[in-house]
Amino acid sequence: MNKSPVFESLAVVGPGLIGSSLLRRSKENGDIARYLIAIDHDPSVVKRAKELELADFYTTDLAAGVKNADAVILCTPTGSIETLASDALKHMQPGSILSDVASVRGKLGPKISSLLPKNIHYIPAHPMAGTEFSGPDAGFSTLFENRWCLVVPPENSSESAISKIELLWQKCGARTRRITDEYHDHVCAMVSHLPHLLAFTICDTADRLSSDLRADVLEYAASGFRDFTRIAASDPIMWRDIFLANRDVILEILERFQKETEKMAQAIRDEKSEDITDRIKRGRRIRQTLIANHQA
Repeated sequence: MNKSPVFESLAVVGPGLIGSSLLRRSKENGDIARYLIAIDHDPSVVKRAKELELADFYTTDLAAGVKNADAVILCTPTGSIETLASDALKHMQPGSILSDVASVRGKLGPKISSLLPKNIHYIPAHPMAGTEFSGPDAGFSTLFENRWCLVVPPENSSESAISKIELLWQKCGARTRRITDEYHDHVCAMVSHLPHLLAFTICDTADRLSSDLRADVLEYAASGFRDFTRIAASDPIMWRDIFLANRDVILEILERFQKETEKMAQAIRDEKSEDITDRIKRGRRIRQTLIANHQA
């Protein structure tokens, strides 16, 4: 008996890490979409997606790619989402669903909602999964397994459309939760944006050391430096867009972090061993909770 897919046809714009992982999972699971479309403005990306057999149809033409799709998911850097959404909506068929995986929602969601024709639904969803790698080769079908996907539907969205997007990500192995734009941006600023900002800054600090010290830091880097700075290999354009798009919230969280850092520095200056130990223990409990929640 054939599986009944969530969508007859699914178009993925931007088959990079997230997009190609979604396509791979959809290829493996016939119950996500019967027909897969890979779209990218870069011919070399489309060529590579075709070599990897990620979809059934490949194109650099956004209009041609989305016109017959039941669902279109934008998996491109945050800064490009609004323009792509505006262009895609002009060619999408009645009753179809537009989604995106942008990691900043505050201003983006309302802007796209204001462009929305009455007969097309907009249900963004942000899978909380990723690696420091990018491009069609970076994806893998289990990327979303047991990870959260935050679904951020605008007010008065179709319940049927929301449920379909939730089901798509659940079939990718993710757990889904509905939240608001504002809450999403505060959560992501803490769990994703601030750690990336710190990793980039630590690496930048290392790069500005004297040449001999810099060389030895990189030569003798221990696991703490290696593990924490792993994410500094992430795509710079994508993270530039994220930092600018979520500027106010990131600066708010960064200010809080700086205050806590100064408190730790003061405890070290004053040799307050109990304060230092207490802060380390609280940090350790957070890490143990991540492990218990299967997020580590």
